[in-house]
Amino acid sequence: MPQNFIASRREQGFLLPPDVREWLAADHLAWFVIDAVTQMGVGAFYASDRADGHGRAAYEPSMMVTLLMYAYATKQRSSRAIECHCRQDVAYRVITGNVVPDHATVARFVVRHEAVLAELFGEVLRLCDQAGLVKPGLVAIDGTRLAGNARRQADREFEQIAREILAEAKATDEAEDELYGDARGDELGEQLRTPEGRREFFWQAKQKPEGQETDGQEPPPEEQAAADGGFEFDAEEQAAADGGFEFDAERIVGRVQGREGWLRDAKRQLEQRRWQDPDPISRSRTERLGLAGERLEEDLDAERRGNEAYEEYRARGRMKDGRRFGGAPKPYTRPEIPDGKVNLTDPDSKQIKATDSYVQGYNAQAVVDEGQIVLAAEITTSTVDWSQLALMVTATITELERAGVTGRLQTAIADAQYCNEEHIDEVIANKHVQVLIPPDSGTRATPRPGWTGGRYTWMRYVLAGELGERLYRKRKRMIEPVFGHTKHNRGVTRFHRRRQDRRTHRVAVTDGNAQSQ
Repeated sequence: MPQNFIASRREQGFLLPPDVREWLAADHLAWFVIDAVTQMGVGAFYASDRADGHGRAAYEPSMMVTLLMYAYATKQRSSRAIECHCRQDVAYRVITGNVVPDHATVARFVVRHEAVLAELFGEVLRLCDQAGLVKPGLVAIDGTRLAGNARRQADREFEQIAREILAEAKATDEAEDELYGDARGDELGEQLRTPEGRREFFWQAKQKPEGQETDGQEPPPEEQAAADGGFEFDAEEQAAADGGFEFDAERIVGRVQGREGWLRDAKRQLEQRRWQDPDPISRSRTERLGLAGERLEEDLDAERRGNEAYEEYRARGRMKDGRRFGGAPKPYTRPEIPDGKVNLTDPDSKQIKATDSYVQGYNAQAVVDEGQIVLAAEITTSTVDWSQLALMVTATITELERAGVTGRLQTAIADAQYCNEEHIDEVIANKHVQVLIPPDSGTRATPRPGWTGGRYTWMRYVLAGELGERLYRKRKRMIEPVFGHTKHNRGVTRFHRRRQDRRTHRVAVTDGNAQSQ
């Protein structure tokens, strides 16, 4: 008896016109993503296209959003890989309706709509809430380190940046000397170097038929100014902002921090300004060198402003008991050159300590509930989690309100790296959220030196109780699998886009919520 195989008839044509809806099973993930996008508010994607239909036809925005969400959910983030799958993968062909967007089109769609794509996080969270998956009563907060699109070897100090700029200037001068010799390189032609030659040139260029007269009108002012070799400027042009800092002395001195507290607040304000108005990353290395130098100067200026504010507070302020301060603090001496390093490839990224080594990237923060649904996600360049508690609780409350979730955040748990008295007081008093954070790491057998009494002793007492221990034991199984799933199963170990743009990076950290449904 011969072997029995199912025959493969590639030459067999379709008996009827094919229907792509029959190519996938009814329970396939692609159908869920298609139906989910139809329930989302995607009207903002249509706003940038012409309403009159003129110009070259574009791919339908809702189809592009569905394609991107399905690609991200199946660990495909390369635009070229997405194009390849649109040609050969059945699920992708069902989503696109047998059209194949070019990889450049996919990449430009992401860049064009990056802000709107990031706002889809709230839509996904709303769908999760409608499915009964969101339970915000107990949340866990933690951070993980993700590499940026940059190498550690691209970090430069101010002196190195200055030397490279001078070296490029010298190389440019040498190349121009070889090309132009003793000339400048921008000289006019021989005919245009004298008044007579210029008159002859313009007369030949503007010859008119005999007898044709001008209408006697004066040329427009801007043309007259150009003809006279002059220029005009707006006298009421707004001056550039001086980048001033505002310091809240009462908040800064609420916890004994000394000069360091003022410097930390100045750095926080500088980072916030960079988040709100990120600098574009140029392809030109010369421009990126200049940007890196400016970043170091901004860091030095923030340090100077923080020190000046601290010294002014010590000179005019008063202690908690109403008395004036004693002797003046040691005056701040501005260094001759800025300290620190800046990465030329991605100036926003920093060297951050990870589990085994340092990575050139960001500190990605996430808040999840007991069902491992991501409620909020942000990124920072802070190397520690010590100052992230209040920020993440505030972000969670904002996202829940935006998504229309009726449940209220009640308790937040985090590891010992988030133990910050100021942030704990802010969350409990103003956000009305209880906090469970151990003052000591799990490897310590005794309390930290100086971390006894008051809140520290009370927190240890609460965590040692039955309820506190039971709640805090949930932390690892709530937050750690989310990072493991994101980095290991989904392959999100680095950011492909440069700049510290929270809206864009948040998509990479939280696109797993769609998979949770």
